[in-house]
Amino acid sequence: MSPLTNRRFLKMHGAGNAIVVLDLRGTEIRVTPAEACAIAADPASRFEQLMVVHDPVSVDTDAYMRIYNTDGSESGACGNGTRCVAYAMFDDPAMARPAENGRLTLETMAGRVAVRRVADRSFTVDMGQPRLLWNEIPLAEPFPDTRRIELQIGPIDDPILHSPGAVSMGNPHAVFFTERDPDTFDLARIGPLLENHPIFPERANISVAQITGREAIKLRVWERGAGLTLACGTAACATVVAASRLRMIGRQATVSLPGGDLFIEWRADDHVLMTGPVFLEAEGTFAPELFAGSD
Repeated sequence: MSPLTNRRFLKMHGAGNAIVVLDLRGTEIRVTPAEACAIAADPASRFEQLMVVHDPVSVDTDAYMRIYNTDGSESGACGNGTRCVAYAMFDDPAMARPAENGRLTLETMAGRVAVRRVADRSFTVDMGQPRLLWNEIPLAEPFPDTRRIELQIGPIDDPILHSPGAVSMGNPHAVFFTERDPDTFDLARIGPLLENHPIFPERANISVAQITGREAIKLRVWERGAGLTLACGTAACATVVAASRLRMIGRQATVSLPGGDLFIEWRADDHVLMTGPVFLEAEGTFAPELFAGSD
């Protein structure tokens, strides 16, 4: 029997990004890729990111987070999920721990993440510094300028999309800018092709962005390991960074995704801050039969 059987979880979302929060503090349990896939396959616990909360690794942090995609792969960052974890650690009766000044410091395999409460169900997450060098993103070959890399889809003389900006926000992103409404692109078809393009050795999140104002962007995202999503916090951060590097906007913008809006600021100290809402949908426990085929 899986050690996750009968474990309690929270079903949440951040701007539409489906999140499940699982608290494993005080245990040595680790979620396997097969167990993550099983959880994602159940309608009651379906997620785009599974945020698993473990005991702190570093003494000056509040918890360590492991982040799983629907295909069982792990991610280094998820801003929407981090906000959900913060809400749970402040307000959920079973998860809450004492915290000072509405602030938490969480840790992932990509580094530390500082979170600050700004309203009852709104949090600002310091997503850290973007990585912009080709080998940090990473890309499979050198590009001295990652503001636009050589990549396109469609006919060579009339591509559907071309020349994305490449950014890592703890996970790799390619952002295609277009004057067309992002809704007019068949992202469900072209997203998987671009996610798995050989130029991305660790695959990539694929975004299509339209600048709609000096501080406004419309965005749709095909998320690595999860597919089409209503929201992706790291993609919103990567998009603001990529647009700012091309001088399409300043250093902040409201990013409108199908699931809601996120406010992103690329500060002068090079840190990217994301502010957005959290929503608690339900809580539940994992039934024994859920993991029958995950051994």
